[in-house]
Amino acid sequence: MQWVHGLHFNNLRGDIYGGLTAAVVALPLALAMGVSSGAGPIAGIYGAIFVGLFAALFGGTPSQVSGPTGPMTVVMAVIFTEYTSMFPDDPAYGASLAFTIVIMGGLFQILFGIFKLGKYINLIPHPVTSGFMSGIGVIIILLQIGPLFGHMSLSGPLDSLKAAPQILENPVYAATMVSVLALIIVYLLPKKINALIPSPLFALIAGTLALYLWQGGDIVSSVENGRTIYKLGEVSVLGNIPTGFPSPQLPVFDITLIAGMIKSALILAALGSIDSLLTSLVADSMTRTYHESNRELVGQGIGNTLSGFFGGLPGAGATMRTVVNIRAGGQTPISGALHALVLLAIVLGAGAVAQYIPHALLAGILIKVGTDIIDWNYLKRLRHAPKPGVLIMFTVLFSTVFVDLIFAVALGMIMASFLFMQRMASLQIDSMTAVTSPEDIKHLSDEESALLDNANGRILYFHISGPMGFAAAKGMARRLVGFDGYDALIIDLSDVPQIDFTSTRALDDIIHDARDSGREVYLTGCRDQICDMLVKQDVIDAGQLKQAKQSLLDTLKHASQNIKDH
Repeated sequence: MQWVHGLHFNNLRGDIYGGLTAAVVALPLALAMGVSSGAGPIAGIYGAIFVGLFAALFGGTPSQVSGPTGPMTVVMAVIFTEYTSMFPDDPAYGASLAFTIVIMGGLFQILFGIFKLGKYINLIPHPVTSGFMSGIGVIIILLQIGPLFGHMSLSGPLDSLKAAPQILENPVYAATMVSVLALIIVYLLPKKINALIPSPLFALIAGTLALYLWQGGDIVSSVENGRTIYKLGEVSVLGNIPTGFPSPQLPVFDITLIAGMIKSALILAALGSIDSLLTSLVADSMTRTYHESNRELVGQGIGNTLSGFFGGLPGAGATMRTVVNIRAGGQTPISGALHALVLLAIVLGAGAVAQYIPHALLAGILIKVGTDIIDWNYLKRLRHAPKPGVLIMFTVLFSTVFVDLIFAVALGMIMASFLFMQRMASLQIDSMTAVTSPEDIKHLSDEESALLDNANGRILYFHISGPMGFAAAKGMARRLVGFDGYDALIIDLSDVPQIDFTSTRALDDIIHDARDSGREVYLTGCRDQICDMLVKQDVIDAGQLKQAKQSLLDTLKHASQNIKDH
């Protein structure tokens, strides 16, 4: 097995160009997501470096580029705000707890991969993922309302929504002009220019340069609400950014908070896994290859674990950066690793320039990220989409924005599971056939049809097809309602591959009700594993096994002879 999945050197030129292009796209996004998380712009860069490098080296999707993403940043913002607010006198301790959660989340992802849970993540229905991703997009947009108009960002989407009228009444005009410039560039930059220089980077350079020339080069710092604010004129900017390689920090644990930390880490791990594997599917469709999902989870987990050790944001497979990489020619892990090394080179010497980047500019870039995450394809098809799926999608969307991320996914999965069970129950019930005349059933042989016809309605033939699940158990009994004049009941299980506990109880009730009414009951065509289950649940005893395994023809002959004798 290759240590680096998909590594070869036959595409070196394409991989180098892909890695450089992905780094150019990643730089402004990493800065913006670092600011949005509350951990600072450098945390976004560190996250892009460590997750990008180690997910490329140890992951299972060769062309994927990883780093901080919108969904992971939203969760990290909640975690970072929660734990730093717990310790107002020592916010650094709260930050250490938050990054410990990132480490724990990475370790959980590694366990997900080791225990081969990747295949189960693909079972999440599209309406759930669509509602969740769209909800994340809405959260990102709402959180940028304050910075977009020159104000501080608020901690939650609902708070941002409530504060929106006051923010709109008192905009910082210089900051608003910068954010409008950013929005114009990221949404309207001509494709030919965008092919040469990605719109987020173009906006970053143009907006920062315009503000610097307009307001001058003197940055002034002040403390507001316990936070150091850096301003260039009236516009808040990134200010002092550390340069150089980060120092590792040991994880910090608080025994009184460990349950909450584990919960938050599991949320990060689950979300990062879903986000990464969805991007892996995009990469597969573009490269016509197949990723290794469990290996990808291990690689993402290693990257997130190390990112947490060095104060970086958690990350996942980033769709935009992956698409850019593939279109630029990247095919192997070399491109993803190179993208991280380029960012490392930038962070080692670009702090003096990056301090002039305005928050309003990054807010404009993040608005574009938010709108890109929203599942517009699903929204366009709402009129023709199944109504239950639409209900699930909007329920998950609103729960994501206004309640809780993990609650939203759990609620969506429960709704989707009930819908699936209802559909399966309908299919199972429709596959059941109860007849006393052979005209209504086609799979009987001529001899079997003749025996059933000659019984003159005294034999009720009950045929069940497909797996018998608990959802259809009550439907079994309802199928027999309306039949009253028969003397023998034949239950044909020849087309039943498996049966669950609830269905065995329903079958037991049917058998006992028929016998209590003085009727004969015959099981036929019973497979070995079905018979074993029925014996274990005392539906039949060991002495009835031979008869239950008989063919339908033999059972019909036996039942016909018995009703003649009576």
